Amino acid sequence: MWNPTAPRTRTPAGKSRAARRTLAALIALTAAGTALAGCGQAKQTVGAAPPGKRSAFEQRADTIVRDWPKVEPVAGHKEALLPLAGADKPGVSARKVTVTVGHGACDAKYGAHVRESEKLVVVSGWSRKKDDKKMCTAQLATDQVTVELKQPLGHRTLVDAATGKPLAGHR
Repeated sequence: MWNPTAPRTRTPAGKSRAARRTLAALIALTAAGTALAGCGQAKQTVGAAPPGKRSAFEQRADTIVRDWPKVEPVAGHKEALLPLAGADKPGVSARKVTVTVGHGACDAKYGAHVRESEKLVVVSGWSRKKDDKKMCTAQLATDQVTVELKQPLGHRTLVDAATGKPLAGHR
């Protein structure tokens, strides 16, 4: 029970429990006020998921589109950015482009990425290695992969993302 005549208990810092409670309540109110300060403003994003990590291809394609035509090739061999061995010569109305992807003979999967911009169509091969630890020769296999475009190719330049150069037969 509380006794008004009893001496007050002090904390090690010399503050009473009541003072600590008052300070804690003040801090909580300040934090709540700060959190609510943005309410009612016109521009507010609520419930948006945080942006996901962008793939190596997406980052490279953005660099090519931004810096074109002054683009350096990618250093080393990357499974997400394999250089292309070639491409067909589609017409300006083509909505599909067939590229030749060079990959390891023992790769489990392979394919191609595509990124379109107003002036460029950036394409790259990719591969996934098998999970098993069996021995595999380091020989190159090539396969054709068709990528679909959102818009007709038109007069856009078809670019290999790994090398940063136009594919043969394309500007």
